[in-house]
Amino acid sequence: MSRKYFGTDGVRGKVGEFPITPEFAMKLGWAAGRVLSERGTRKVLIGKDTRISGYLLETAMVAGLIAAGINVRLLGPMPTPAVAYLTRTFRAEAGIVISASHNPYYDNGIKFFSADGTKLADEVELAIEEELEKPMICEPSEKLGKAMRIDDAAGRYIEFCKSHLPNHLSLSGMKIVIDCANGATYHIAPAVFKELGAEVVIIAAAPDGININHECGATHTALLQKTVLDSQADLGIAYDGDGDRVMMVDHTGNVLDGDEIVYIIARAAKNQGKLQGGVVGTLMSNLGLELALKELEIPFVRSKVGDRHVMELLREHNWRIGGENSGHVLNLDYTCTGDGIIASLQVLNAMIEANLSLAEFSQGMKKMPQVLVNVKFEKGTAPLENHHVKEVIATVEAKLNGAGRVLIRKSGTEPLIRVMVEGEDEAVVRAFAEQIADAVKIAS
Repeated sequence: MSRKYFGTDGVRGKVGEFPITPEFAMKLGWAAGRVLSERGTRKVLIGKDTRISGYLLETAMVAGLIAAGINVRLLGPMPTPAVAYLTRTFRAEAGIVISASHNPYYDNGIKFFSADGTKLADEVELAIEEELEKPMICEPSEKLGKAMRIDDAAGRYIEFCKSHLPNHLSLSGMKIVIDCANGATYHIAPAVFKELGAEVVIIAAAPDGININHECGATHTALLQKTVLDSQADLGIAYDGDGDRVMMVDHTGNVLDGDEIVYIIARAAKNQGKLQGGVVGTLMSNLGLELALKELEIPFVRSKVGDRHVMELLREHNWRIGGENSGHVLNLDYTCTGDGIIASLQVLNAMIEANLSLAEFSQGMKKMPQVLVNVKFEKGTAPLENHHVKEVIATVEAKLNGAGRVLIRKSGTEPLIRVMVEGEDEAVVRAFAEQIADAVKIAS
């Protein structure tokens, strides 16, 4: 069955436009509560990022859940992976995150985690969608749920993160710039790295409800690069608005994306004899990652774009490490979902153990020039089905002649067509990407 409301990462859209409205949020809370009340603890955790609309949607979700007889535990601003972790530790039936991740403040979304901290199973999402089609009926007063706040949620997650750097290691002597994207890690990440001994320079950690992801964070690394150079730091770390993505910057100002972070973690695991199987990337993963892993004799497979699909292939192969070039990094030896803080600590662990700088550790992987162009399209149009667009794509692929890749796909979270071209010459690759993007614009 196709989903009507759930996308690749929950329900997402512009605040005030269906389905990101208070009315729908309340109905969604009720529908989810109806499905979840049939099992387990009848307890649900809710966390959110720092965008201003979080208050609106959180309140509506709570009302719906309580009406369905669910007890709600409020975490306040909290990284997405923290909600996944706390859902497990509190033995809750589910965790809910109100966030639009890396999107601007005027967008928001609602996503769910299961009792074991993973994304909801397809059949559960479909069951919730079935309930959404029914009239909303409130439980009798004696069966209504209750809501309360968990005051020590941040402290619990900080200790969990710190536990991922072995006790015999310390970040003492390291100067690290932390970019919190004015998002959900603002009160978490600085504490983690300070308490592990690092000298921390903090940027973009003053959320005001509308500055989340604005010219900062994992999707805008220029501020981090400048700060690393200006402060002569050893490295910099940038998270996105909800903390499940990470980018890193070495002491020279060079940006390391998710592919390079996955490479470092996999290489370290291989060197330490801890690597189980191979690595899962996505269709967007740089060809350089595939080639670098091949040099290390580490198997590599590609999934569809989205951490949900990476997780599916990891489970299918019984592997542990995977990720996306966007900065979602999974290591199932440590976490059950993408976690920016945990991933960056794994990199630091590898650096200390090998006595290498971030720049030195990443040298084993040479990225192929890869150009990504996002093209907005109007609802109701199907530019990828356009004959001219198909002709242009075929022409570019013929010219690449096997020495590169073309990937065209719809975004799962925004009204965008993502045009990616990869090859040996950056100027040629960029020209090809723009050529395809122009064709898509005309067809949109």
